[in-house]
Amino acid sequence: MSDLNSQDHRINGVLSRLEAVIDAENAAIGSDPNFDLVRSNSIKSRCLYDMTMLFSGSRPVALEPEHQQQLETVRGKLQINSLRVQAHMEAVRDIAEMIKDTVAAAEADGTYSEAQFRAAQLS
Repeated sequence: MSDLNSQDHRINGVLSRLEAVIDAENAAIGSDPNFDLVRSNSIKSRCLYDMTMLFSGSRPVALEPEHQQQLETVRGKLQINSLRVQAHMEAVRDIAEMIKDTVAAAEADGTYSEAQFRAAQLS
């Protein structure tokens, strides 16, 4: 296999793996409660690192047309992925805030907190 064919094969492999990880993550976020987002993000990060290392020293315009198209497809899917992950994290923060508020309301049973009790004793 020539260096050019080997490079093409590696580019195709990295982009295909990255695309598959992004597709799986996009499908699972919000629909699969058992989805391991941390693991998926780790794999996605590794693929992005591999892609960065593979493309170091070359410009995307120097890529073969099919790789340029695949790269653009991956870019679009990453944009969607970013929005989905952001929405997921906002939902997690909202739920955590609701839990915190519920616990605080349950603890506020009309008695003084320790700080309020000390302040009342000083006056």
